[in-house]
Amino acid sequence: MAQALRHTLKGVLSGTALRQSLSPPGLLAVAGMALVVLPLLPGLAPLLAAQTAQSWQALFSDDQTLAALRVTLVSALLSTGLATVLALLVTASVYPGAAWSRLQRRLPAVLALPHAAYAIGAFFLLSPSGWLARLISPLMGWDAPPDVAVVRDAHGVGLGLLLGLKEALFLLWVLAAVLQEGPQQRQMTLLRSMGYRSGQIWLQVLLPQLLPRLAWPLLAVLAYSVSVVDVALILGPGSPPSLAVLAWRWLYDGDAALQAQGAAATALLLGVFLALVGLAGLLWRALLLVWRQPGGRRWPARGPRGPVLSHALMAFFAAVALVIALWSVAGPWFFPDVLPSRVTLQGWQDASLVPLWTALVLGAGSALLGAALVLLWLDFGPRTLDRWLYLPLIVPALPLAAGQYHAVLLAGLSGHVLTVLWAHLLWVIPYMLLTLAGPHAGLDPRLMSTARSLGLSRWQTSWRVRWPLLLRPILAALAIGFAVSVAQYLPTLFAGGGRVATVTTEAVALSSGGNRRTIAVQAALQMLLPLAVFAAATLAGQWAGRQRRSWR
Repeated sequence: MAQALRHTLKGVLSGTALRQSLSPPGLLAVAGMALVVLPLLPGLAPLLAAQTAQSWQALFSDDQTLAALRVTLVSALLSTGLATVLALLVTASVYPGAAWSRLQRRLPAVLALPHAAYAIGAFFLLSPSGWLARLISPLMGWDAPPDVAVVRDAHGVGLGLLLGLKEALFLLWVLAAVLQEGPQQRQMTLLRSMGYRSGQIWLQVLLPQLLPRLAWPLLAVLAYSVSVVDVALILGPGSPPSLAVLAWRWLYDGDAALQAQGAAATALLLGVFLALVGLAGLLWRALLLVWRQPGGRRWPARGPRGPVLSHALMAFFAAVALVIALWSVAGPWFFPDVLPSRVTLQGWQDASLVPLWTALVLGAGSALLGAALVLLWLDFGPRTLDRWLYLPLIVPALPLAAGQYHAVLLAGLSGHVLTVLWAHLLWVIPYMLLTLAGPHAGLDPRLMSTARSLGLSRWQTSWRVRWPLLLRPILAALAIGFAVSVAQYLPTLFAGGGRVATVTTEAVALSSGGNRRTIAVQAALQMLLPLAVFAAATLAGQWAGRQRRSWR
């Protein structure tokens, strides 16, 4: 870490980076990013101060700790492993070809489904009285909900499997970007012409290239699985819950001793994450020892082909969205009826729109402000610091959200919408930077050199040449930033002090009990917001393409 920091500082202090950073736009980019990140540091101090022998002793003497740790390990390992295997199998079965292109077009809409809404829909689908049980009840002869724990099982298996299905979409999105940049399609064509089967090509040639490129996204999946709270509250066991839920409850308690115990649990979560990262590194080294390049022998077996697996994955998420829509308009709906006895809009009429407007304001503000900071950073900021901006994606969210909580308490700003917007930016900016960094680097530098030779300044070159050329990636980044903001649960709850309600916090709060129709309405609102923004971004990009064909 020290060596990486020295290398980073050396890069920042180099001539070109220093001149760019000291320009007015560069100073604005650095100051904006500093305002997002640096206030977190004093907020982490109380968490570090709480790491005492007494807090750790209280943590391990609590009867729930070890069971909660087991739930976390099971769910995190299952979700990361399933997401990796499923994403690679789906890609191997349809890449390259028309089915792969169709899957890429569908991914943004499915990725826009927030985690909390997905968890509520999955519960409606897979619970003992869920839609799946109703569909198969005539075949099974069920007149009452079966005693089967597909979700909320005591060991966190259901939580891990359902998280894995959701995170597989994220890895598919990453794989689409990696495969678009690399030579893998040409390699497959060449090796197929030499008589190699798809399965052998994938196992011996493509996977060794792709897995290192997936290292950071896999760390992001693992970090999210270890520290997820909203999905664990909906799909995970209740007594004891996962370690992240337990730590969150203790941190949010008014008792100082329990808060210290929660701080110790947060540190334990971080230690679990680092231990799993080390285990993954050992596994990768073991795979390298057994990996062999094609030696000329052709395997007789064919690899997985056809879009059956990708269709099944898309169908599952379509069923999740459909069951949310059904429950949002359901009247009386008793088991084992497949459909509600009548349809009513009463849930929509009774729904409070305040959380919706709050989420809309936070999402729009986070996306617009994040886009401005990211564009300034890409053009004028010290790019050697990019790795530090990506840290929120690969570090468990609970310690960071808790640090933000202590920071806003120290500043006396808890409970304000602007404070929550600041908290969201810590996660919105890395995703937007990840979306825009590739297209920004892929622009032909001769265009910018020509603009400079015609007398335009660096600032004029950015807003008159580079940013118009990046319009479609910018629109995609805005949609992704908006979706990330809408999905934030812990930062909203902590920085808002429980007084800033969004559709996400409302949906999770209602999921612990209450009318399913009311829960479904909030989940549907949470689902529709990012979908509408993604649709608007797509239409705007198509309109821009028609206006200027050179942007295509």
